[in-house]
Amino acid sequence: MKVLITGARGQLGQALMRQAPDAAQLLPCGHDEIDVTRGESVRRVLAMEPDVIVNAAAYTAVDKAETERDVAYAVNAMGPAQMAQAACDLGCPLVHFSTDFVFDGAQGRPYTTQSTPNPLNVYGDSKLAGERAVQAVKPDALILRTAWLYGGAEGNFVHSMLRLMRTREEINVVDDQIGTPTAVAGLAKAVWRAIEMRLTGMHHWTDAGVASWYDFAVAIQQTALAVGLLQRAIVVLPVPSSAYPTPALRPAFSVLDKTATWRDLALTAPHWRTALADTLAAAAEASSERSPE
Repeated sequence: MKVLITGARGQLGQALMRQAPDAAQLLPCGHDEIDVTRGESVRRVLAMEPDVIVNAAAYTAVDKAETERDVAYAVNAMGPAQMAQAACDLGCPLVHFSTDFVFDGAQGRPYTTQSTPNPLNVYGDSKLAGERAVQAVKPDALILRTAWLYGGAEGNFVHSMLRLMRTREEINVVDDQIGTPTAVAGLAKAVWRAIEMRLTGMHHWTDAGVASWYDFAVAIQQTALAVGLLQRAIVVLPVPSSAYPTPALRPAFSVLDKTATWRDLALTAPHWRTALADTLAAAAEASSERSPE
């Protein structure tokens, strides 16, 4: 089975490759190999003749998207539409990823796949446009909404918190935005199960449980101290979103209801604290192996 992965250099793309089954022949494509915003680049997909396309390419700079609208929509909406057309031309399955930020957070209870989207920012709106474009071109595509992704790579909340905790005496973290931290390793495992089971349609996947960004930060420090990634504790203070204004509005509550997906895949995600502990333990082990004796 030949599986083409776009966005292969990102944290999700890397996790998908690490979790790949032995039977999968991977065709990893970073931006240099496949630019999803350019039709002539996407046409290279046809020449590769994959059996499955996994579109992990995305524009994820939430605040920058407010001033880089054209780029955000090109990558998150036009790109998915072109990848969906390529999958149609090849007659192969497509897996595409979306986000909890398609919702406004006003519902106050977990969002199901039937909940009405109402994004608050350009990033969320561009991802919603991508969902709809994929559904219009390839109705049998698999679209997985997820949230608060992190892994071993840079450019995520866990990495940022560890960097700040090593260099500061005190940090402020927002405590009135609620969601679910999700380890990319678990999401990647779910993707491969979904491919095996030929799952289609709209689905939600995150780890279990809920947290504020403050809860997440406190757990990161506690866990990192336990595994040796941090050598000292600092003060972590909860603050309201109003004390930390950002160009893009965020939903106050963006927990996704995953129960239907867990049932369909016969696979239940761990609690986010368990997944965090596993992720940081692996990072500590890798760091130890890289350190000179």
